[in-house]
Amino acid sequence: MGERLEIVAIPGLGEIVPGDDLPALIADAVAATTDVLPLQDDDVLVVTQKVVSKAEGAVVHLTTVTPRPEAIEFASRYDRDPRQIEVVLREAVRIVRMANGVLITETRHGFVCANGGVDASNVGPASGSVVTLLPNDPDASADAIRAAIAERLGHDLPIIVSDSFGRPWRLGIVDVAIGVSGLLPLDDLRGAPDADGRVMRSTVRAVADELASAAELALGKTANRPIALVRGASFRRGEARIRGALMPAETDLFR
Repeated sequence: MGERLEIVAIPGLGEIVPGDDLPALIADAVAATTDVLPLQDDDVLVVTQKVVSKAEGAVVHLTTVTPRPEAIEFASRYDRDPRQIEVVLREAVRIVRMANGVLITETRHGFVCANGGVDASNVGPASGSVVTLLPNDPDASADAIRAAIAERLGHDLPIIVSDSFGRPWRLGIVDVAIGVSGLLPLDDLRGAPDADGRVMRSTVRAVADELASAAELALGKTANRPIALVRGASFRRGEARIRGALMPAETDLFR
């Protein structure tokens, strides 16, 4: 475990549009940030979902959306755009709650989040007329970025794709991992002794989520900085998918 944690926002990516080769652009941006080179074994790169979604074309033009009556009624009650509500409903495999202007849904990825990950912020010049969806397969997106960096820089750099989620019983949002490549999203400490020698029975660290949230402190929400290198954190390398970090239905006490 390192004693010092460093987070560096990587500049130079620019505005991303559908069809851009995002993995190559990210690899070039990291290569141009000479003060983080050479890359180290305890480095992790965090990439925000928005640029991944835009590059992969996970974008919906609201002018093409015809909302259903349920979306129109809900939007009119809470002063929301019925077209956005319609997109959220289309993306949902399960509606957890619709109340107070908020939709909590489950996505096909298994994420339970507000608005199903549909987002109208930081979408670029077409702001107001488009929304982004979650990437189709965030783990695969992370794999592609990892492969491009390995080819460009000769270093196996673990990748996290992050997004902002709210939390039950807490105000505010934090960034969490929605895709991973090259690291284990969880660190299971059950059965290991704590600092006093007491065996831990339930401690499982959400390492990928912690790294995503740490990176967001350097990225912010309005600075147009979508990638950050986290150096010095404690994590375990390995091949895993983010679904392994999701709560199984049979142990979800709030389902």
